[in-house]
Amino acid sequence: MSANKHQAIRSALCWKKEIAELARLHNNANILAMPARFISYEEAQEIVEVFLYTKFEGGRHERRVNKIANI
Repeated sequence: MSANKHQAIRSALCWKKEIAELARLHNNANILAMPARFISYEEAQEIVEVFLYTKFEGGRHERRVNKIANI
């Protein structure tokens, strides 16, 4: 619950592949949190793969990420 309180940490709770992808694309998330009680092992593997191989888009999202970093 407190991961995002630490410098340079952008943690995202992801329970679907699409959410993991958007967390990386739009928020440059660098920590993946998953709800173990609510997803299967196979779903978790797919989510991790998407999270690891999706790159940050930057552009219009970069301003927001930088604002958060400066808090």
